[in-house]
Amino acid sequence: MSSGDLEPERRRKVVITGIAGRLGRVVARALHHDPRFVIEGLDRRPFPEKPKDIIHHQVDLRSKKAREVFRAGDIDALVHMGLMHDPRATAAELYSWNVGGTSKLLEYCAAYSVPKVVVLSSANVYGPRPENPQFLTEEAPLLAAQRFPAMRDLVEIDHLASTFFWKARDIETVILRPVHILGRVHNAPSNYLRLDPIPMLLGFDPMVQVIHERDIAEAVTCALTPGARGIYNIVGPGEVPLSVIVRELGRRTLPIPHPIAKPLYALAFRLGMSGYPVAEFDFIRYVCMVDGARAENELGFRARATLRETIRAVDDPD
Repeated sequence: MSSGDLEPERRRKVVITGIAGRLGRVVARALHHDPRFVIEGLDRRPFPEKPKDIIHHQVDLRSKKAREVFRAGDIDALVHMGLMHDPRATAAELYSWNVGGTSKLLEYCAAYSVPKVVVLSSANVYGPRPENPQFLTEEAPLLAAQRFPAMRDLVEIDHLASTFFWKARDIETVILRPVHILGRVHNAPSNYLRLDPIPMLLGFDPMVQVIHERDIAEAVTCALTPGARGIYNIVGPGEVPLSVIVRELGRRTLPIPHPIAKPLYALAFRLGMSGYPVAEFDFIRYVCMVDGARAENELGFRARATLRETIRAVDDPD
């Protein structure tokens, strides 16, 4: 057979949950431009600006319609990033969507033999704690829920994915735990850095790690490599004191004693004057940094954006 008779390699179908969110769109566009993949989305929100050749299923992850997407077959990979982070949603609603939805998706993948599952977790599952070592490895316990009950769902999702990793050995499961993601995303770290003034706790200036939203797309692409499986911390271009990040953005600061900060911002949150959850203050008080060597050595992932580009991404235009 001549080389001209060889059939082109089949493009792999990747289903992305949460595709209509800001980070979901970033990942979808990156994979969409990669000739190895064909993309489908699964999200109950509309996705009006999607590229015309991306199929979007506007359904609830927990519904029978979502199951039908998997029942149709020929899905090569699931990228699960469709988590709800709304701090104003009820605990029951968050649990049902996040934990219940993730459980259903893993059930579908097992039932219909999806060969690859990538779950986007977070390095925050380790928890910011005064006794943390300088860098946490993937073997460190997930303690975030002890001090931060709102992290319970994310920790449980990570545990669900880890259990799935060990039980469904015929499926390549990858769990990504990225550090604070910065960009136009509406997550806690980016929202915090867009405040003006930015509250800073007197006596605290922790070292932090940040990563550009575009580098998350690169990490997902690396995780989709055939044969890749395991749990990986995903780090950005380096570590820096929080005060340096704030200074780079040119923001005003509001130094405030920690005992006053929590009740003051709790009241502001209840009155709708602040969108920053009080429980997040531990992340600007204590260190929670991780070691990303495993992802670099095994996945070949290394952040491309510089530290300055990553920090300034919170002010990037839409």
